[in-house]
Amino acid sequence: MRFFGLKTCDTCRKALKALDGHAVEVIDVRADGVSDDDRAAMVAAFGETVINKRSTTWRGLSEVEQSLDLDTLLKKHPTLLKRPVIDRDGVWLQGWTDDTKQALGVN
Repeated sequence: MRFFGLKTCDTCRKALKALDGHAVEVIDVRADGVSDDDRAAMVAAFGETVINKRSTTWRGLSEVEQSLDLDTLLKKHPTLLKRPVIDRDGVWLQGWTDDTKQALGVN
């Protein structure tokens, strides 16, 4: 299982704590970046919701930057990713919601 998040994100820390005991590869999107293939898979899986439009990063972007395609936005500003994103054997999950927890078998 691969976990895309930020080490400074409270939701990501909460999710990682709940996943303790599972084999998790943690990818910090700010420090480690997101590969082209992973970005493409996230955009394909989540579409517009891949971007957190409530973030301070989003609000700080110009209208021109906000109008860029999703892949370019995430490449330039990986912290725009709505977190966490989890890749479990090719199944992509986003956010730390009840549905995500149920899919992963955690409480």
